[in-house]
Amino acid sequence: MVGKSSLTSVELFTGAGGLALGVAAAGFEHKLLLEYNKHACATLRENRSAFGPKCQIHEGDVKAFDFTPFAGADLLAAGAPCQPFSIGGKHKAHSDERNLFPQVFRAQREMRPRAVVIENVKGLLRGSLSKFVEFIELQLAHPAILPADPLDPEGWETHLPALRAAHSGGDESPFRYVVKRALLNSANFGVPQRRERVFFVAIRADLDAEWTPPLPTHSKAALQLAMDVTGDYWAKHGIKRKAQPNHPHVGKWQREAGKTAPWTTVRDVVSDLPTPVAGKPVEGVLNHVGQPGAKSYPGHTGSPMDAPGKTLKAGVHGVPGGENMLRNVNGTVRYFTVREAARIQTFPDTYALKGAWGEAMRQIGNAVPVSLAKAVALSVRACLEQATAANPIQVSLPPSSRSPRRRRVSVQQELLPTVHCQATS
Repeated sequence: MVGKSSLTSVELFTGAGGLALGVAAAGFEHKLLLEYNKHACATLRENRSAFGPKCQIHEGDVKAFDFTPFAGADLLAAGAPCQPFSIGGKHKAHSDERNLFPQVFRAQREMRPRAVVIENVKGLLRGSLSKFVEFIELQLAHPAILPADPLDPEGWETHLPALRAAHSGGDESPFRYVVKRALLNSANFGVPQRRERVFFVAIRADLDAEWTPPLPTHSKAALQLAMDVTGDYWAKHGIKRKAQPNHPHVGKWQREAGKTAPWTTVRDVVSDLPTPVAGKPVEGVLNHVGQPGAKSYPGHTGSPMDAPGKTLKAGVHGVPGGENMLRNVNGTVRYFTVREAARIQTFPDTYALKGAWGEAMRQIGNAVPVSLAKAVALSVRACLEQATAANPIQVSLPPSSRSPRRRRVSVQQELLPTVHCQATS
């Protein structure tokens, strides 16, 4: 149970609020959620109480927003639009107009938070984008080292040599960050979905705090033990299945599982819901309405009941069906309801998704799973809270390094001893 905390956060590209819910569950108080999509903003406003009493929900273009009033917030979080880097997208990457990393860097410069968390798709780590990933990490580490045009998404490559020089010792500004990244599988954190996401975490250098990625709490091996060795998984669901205590792989699975819990499956999270009927809402269950038209064909087969689901996707031209379908044991398929998809992304049942089925599913497909977001936010919180204040220093950007047309804001910041942090729930 997370106790009260004075830690504050600001989030860009909030979408339906998966990352924001996880950050709030980790004890951060949201000051601002920024999102441009009107349907996602309607969802955020509908669930305003989940984000804290002082949270502003701003609907609008990040490019026109001034972040200086939020200077001094502890955390800047951003689920930067992933479509430019998705394997299933158009592969425009940094040249895509939806590449909004420069806006994240601008917010970082104007706020100077103690920590920054950026989430994106696994596709960002493919080999062809290795130099761009290097740029992301170095620009996060050295926000005072600016290119000729800080907001030009195409200017990163010509700016990379300057960042490399800064990282080799040429950055004398006290305004620096220590950056790490981690590729995390949501299923390893209790999410009933195999969804890999990369997280960039930057901790302000004057804190001397080292971020450690959260350790997995769930595993495939533990699920295999529960299914094939003890039979506990089947017993929990009232299904008769013979246990195999002498299974040939029992030793291997026990070593791999350690103290982790079994992966959460689709059956674990949908079996207690009434069978959905097309066009008919279920009284007392938010967003649980059947959607007709599901069809199965090669490469479009849906998620099996007794495993974590496939990665839910938003799609560029409508909601993709294969990942958003349930495949029953008998081979039949149907679309997930919005509520079922929300459970697969670990949204609480009290969280209402606004918009028609396709729009609500798009919001869910774009979201960070809440449980994964909480695990990462807890690990960041551990660093910020375990550091002990000492020798405050004044940090402000020199006039030549500030964002264009932005007023100077000085923030009292702290010099803290080194700590090696691991979150605890």
